[in-house]
Amino acid sequence: MALSRIDTTNMIEDVPQSKLDNNINFRNIIINGDMSIAQRATSTSSITGNGYHTIDRFQTINTSLGTWTQSQSTDVPSGQGFAKSLKMDCTTADASPASSDLLQLRTAFEGQNLQYLNFGTSSAKSLTLSFWVKSNKTGTYTMVFFHRDATKQFSKSYTISSANTWEKKTITVVGNTANGIDNDNAKSFDIWFNLGAGSNFTSGSLSSSWEAETEANYAVGQVNLADSTSNEWYITGVQLEAGQTASEFEFLPHDVNKTRCFRYFQDLAPKKNDCRIAIGENVNGTRCDPVFQYVEKRANPSVTFTAANTFSLYNAGTSRDCTSMSSDNFSEICGNLNANVSSGLTPTGGASQFITNGTGSQIFVDAEL
Repeated sequence: MALSRIDTTNMIEDVPQSKLDNNINFRNIIINGDMSIAQRATSTSSITGNGYHTIDRFQTINTSLGTWTQSQSTDVPSGQGFAKSLKMDCTTADASPASSDLLQLRTAFEGQNLQYLNFGTSSAKSLTLSFWVKSNKTGTYTMVFFHRDATKQFSKSYTISSANTWEKKTITVVGNTANGIDNDNAKSFDIWFNLGAGSNFTSGSLSSSWEAETEANYAVGQVNLADSTSNEWYITGVQLEAGQTASEFEFLPHDVNKTRCFRYFQDLAPKKNDCRIAIGENVNGTRCDPVFQYVEKRANPSVTFTAANTFSLYNAGTSRDCTSMSSDNFSEICGNLNANVSSGLTPTGGASQFITNGTGSQIFVDAEL
């Protein structure tokens, strides 16, 4: 059979320029901007302080401004390709914030991932933030681009115009030509979404350029989302990219997105009963040191876990509940636990399997910024 010849001369010209412009892998600086990964929990209630509660890479800052339930929601803008959003639901209101009260959602970035922005030079690239947002409470909301290495900020505002309606927002700021970004694995740059603020953070004016950190300019004109238990706020499709225009949201394969989240946080215990998750050496008749390997972390992690009896050691045909545990020598790529039982591990120098008891076992390896 004769083979036909394909003329490729004009094929590239038939691809729309917009598709070529958008075809840049990892142009979105935000990790997990589609809110699809939630390792810690899909819902957390009674939030009154700071912490990572549900959606990976998004931290809540709450200094005494209401009580909240945060969840991974399936309420998303129609036809945009998103499956999840982050929801903030006010459960105890605070209609009169104290001057130092502040409520934010934050995400942060390593400096070594931002060198291409050319901050600190005359070629510093502009940044464009785009996202989808929805709330029953309309009005002015604010956010901050925070250049941590230089202790500088650029505060901006956006408006939620229609209640209970998904709206897309786009905000652009010029690059910082005066100050560079450190080339390391530390926290160099943040995005803050303000949801409520006391007078310490609203009494100034929003930025017109990069300025020294000024708390009074964080959230000028910001509505108070905490003023009613009827208030809810949703966000998804968060994208930060170099340039002066917003491209279509960059969807990554689920496994790629999750692996990127693992660099900062990972639960080593699957939500499955009687799951063999590690093996270790019997140090003596009551202690075994199960060893773990995992996706390389940003830095040496901290390690926390559920109660010892949510795990067991299987040895010589018998499963024994753990009575105590501690972490030991966790590095960026591996570490081990000291798992103890009452007795019966044989032989010393032999091996035991480390097993989950129930579906609630957790081993949190945390290297968040």
